[in-house]
Amino acid sequence: MNIRVQNSKELPLAVDLDGTLISADLLWEGVFQLLKKNPLFVFMLPVWLLQGKAHLKAEIARRIDFDASLLPYRQEFLAFLQAEKAGGRELVLVTAAAAPFAKAVAAHLGIFNAVYSSSDTVNLAHGRKADRLVELFGAGGFDYAGNDRADIPVFDKARAAIVVAPDATANRYQRRTSSQRFERTKPSLKTYIKMLRVHQWLKNLLVFAPAVLAHQITNPMVLLPSLIAFIAFCAAASSIYIVNDILDLPLDRQHATKRNRPFANGTLSIPFGLAVSGGLMAIAVACCFFLPPVFALVIGLYIASTTAYSLAVKRMLLIDVLCLAGLYSLRIIGGKAAADLPLSFWLIAFSMFFFLSLALVKRYVELQTSKTSERDRIAGRGYRPEDISIVGTAGIASAFTATLVLSLYIQSQEIIGYYSSPWLIWPLVPIVLYIIIRIWILAYRRELHDDPVVFIATDWRSQMFVMFGVALMVAGSFM
Repeated sequence: MNIRVQNSKELPLAVDLDGTLISADLLWEGVFQLLKKNPLFVFMLPVWLLQGKAHLKAEIARRIDFDASLLPYRQEFLAFLQAEKAGGRELVLVTAAAAPFAKAVAAHLGIFNAVYSSSDTVNLAHGRKADRLVELFGAGGFDYAGNDRADIPVFDKARAAIVVAPDATANRYQRRTSSQRFERTKPSLKTYIKMLRVHQWLKNLLVFAPAVLAHQITNPMVLLPSLIAFIAFCAAASSIYIVNDILDLPLDRQHATKRNRPFANGTLSIPFGLAVSGGLMAIAVACCFFLPPVFALVIGLYIASTTAYSLAVKRMLLIDVLCLAGLYSLRIIGGKAAADLPLSFWLIAFSMFFFLSLALVKRYVELQTSKTSERDRIAGRGYRPEDISIVGTAGIASAFTATLVLSLYIQSQEIIGYYSSPWLIWPLVPIVLYIIIRIWILAYRRELHDDPVVFIATDWRSQMFVMFGVALMVAGSFM
């Protein structure tokens, strides 16, 4: 907070909502909550908008559930408002947000004497907001707290301005007038890494599996297309993760760790996220022009499946984990399509069961940590706490099935063409079994807190056994 202007307690303080009191925009959030509820509303949005922005806001507000307690309030500014209220000052919430949203926020905070918001026909923004406040209190008869270009007309009618987390225009106004200022939390490099979910890119290394198992990874004509495929999957995955985080804002804000994600805590805005998501999707599409046409079909199926997962499938009992396992296998198929390599039935079968087990362990941990009552579903999922035993049983069964497929592959005729000493590959079976059963034991102990794929990539014991397995495969090829 910078320069402080002495406020008169006799004058009311009018407070903007979107971007000022909260680090979020309720119109954007409302749009995505509505689309998550029913994607077909995408066709109604332009119809409502043609009748005016106020009408659009009102129609959205009527159709979604809204919990004001979950919003990302600017805590330093809120503490200031609470102190002003305690000192006897009149506080007024004046916002362009829909009336149900504004009233819910005021009821939750309990510090506002009055609420003025957009109606079904009037969007209370820009000059309309300034005119309303002048009508109520007179020109110069109030102070105003806002954050962006739309608030400049209101600042000009107020006695004094309080600039909160300003955009470029409001920042220039504040510097010119030396108004009171509250800073925003600036995004760091870590914020953008979280937004992209860079750690999830580890899963996309599966595109190299066909080249590695075909002993073609050192061939430039195979390595280069595999690398392009990896970039395409990373860009597509991050693009969809961003949209998924925007769709899941209310659920993430109720989660112990997900509430710290950049969109959930308001560090990054929804329009910024959509712009980045669009750019990443363009990169994924551009990669397809350098690869065989069949790869475009695979990445298209991956994008469609992950989008369906975000919108609906992740709330479907068992279908969700089967979809996740299938998405892992699609990465392998994508690597095969990019490098034009033969596809092994054994590899796809192994990956389906192996990653099904890891998907089930994720659900198992979620059921462990859920505070939902026994007969209710956990938030955003199709599971109830009473399902935990069957989820665990199915996950362990999938783990053993994966190792069975691996052992049958090692004993098959297909392996002879790739390994001169197939007997050296046999220790891979207990290695895989150790890695995955250890994950399940840690889950049972409530000691597994990460995504299981990320856990394997960061756990030193798992890394040691993976490297040992790679060494065996290399030795089996040349001895």
